[in-house]
Amino acid sequence: MSLPTQMKFADHGAGGGPEVIHMNQGPVPTPAAGEVLVQVAYAGVNRPDCIQRSGRYPPPPGASPIMGLEISGEVVALGAGVTRWKVGDRLCALANGGGYAQYCCIPEGQALPIPEGFDLLQAAALPENFFTVWTNVFERGRLQKGEKFLVHGGSSGIGLTAIQLAHAWGAEVFCTVGSDDKAQACRAAGADHAINYKTQDFVDVVLEATDKQGVNLILDMVGGPYIQRNLRMLAMDGRLVQIAFLQPSKAEVDWVALMARRLTYTGSTLRPRSAADKAGMAKALLEHVWPLMAQGRVKPYIYQVFDLSEAAQAHALMESSQHIGKIMMKVGA
Repeated sequence: MSLPTQMKFADHGAGGGPEVIHMNQGPVPTPAAGEVLVQVAYAGVNRPDCIQRSGRYPPPPGASPIMGLEISGEVVALGAGVTRWKVGDRLCALANGGGYAQYCCIPEGQALPIPEGFDLLQAAALPENFFTVWTNVFERGRLQKGEKFLVHGGSSGIGLTAIQLAHAWGAEVFCTVGSDDKAQACRAAGADHAINYKTQDFVDVVLEATDKQGVNLILDMVGGPYIQRNLRMLAMDGRLVQIAFLQPSKAEVDWVALMARRLTYTGSTLRPRSAADKAGMAKALLEHVWPLMAQGRVKPYIYQVFDLSEAAQAHALMESSQHIGKIMMKVGA
């Protein structure tokens, strides 16, 4: 296959609001050893993309400066030593950057086959959320069957993924949302308790529903004043996993509960993790989660699909928090 030398990509320039995004043209990347070059069909839009665009989340060393952390598409070239994929394979993948472009290089271990029964659009909606939820809820958070689990932002891509997987694992699932429509969507995805934080105090609801015992695990991306409230909701030996801060990362916290109830407060970010770490997550997803998709028990919830040239509108929608599920972009399908 003869590849072009130039490609189109969504460029955020020096950074700023969604309006700074514009289409640009640059060289098609060359896959390094252990990488595959993918002709991108679809790319997912995620909060870290918006933070990178704003100038507050620079890509790690060696990563593409182009936004975009998850894609689907077809392999069109192989770097030296690649053994898992061949030219013509269709896949979805967690990118280190570069997804908002017609071509993107992916470490071979971060790619996964298209799940049975899924198309390229659905597959592109998987990697960022499923890698994040798997490593934080099941590896770091150690969620077990029969435990009580709460996720904030239940109607986000992360939230709906966490709800479905926790439900499939046999946990009792709580979530917080900002509207009754979002609560209904979360219940349909498997949440046992969907709490509208605008009309209910989620701490009171959780403690009442658990006979004041609290939940075993919380996945939080809000931070700020939620930190203290999360600690109040945790059961003995409970775990709080922080994956983002939509509110300030600094907060005044009374840590007595941490000692009195033997709580664990931890967190992680995905993008700086090593290729070996991410390959391990991909292997675990293929073993434990991809079969659930084939059985129809887990799926992505796609809210709206934009064209790559409409990336600014996609970012504006993401930052409005009006969506339920995933925001996607058609790149080349």
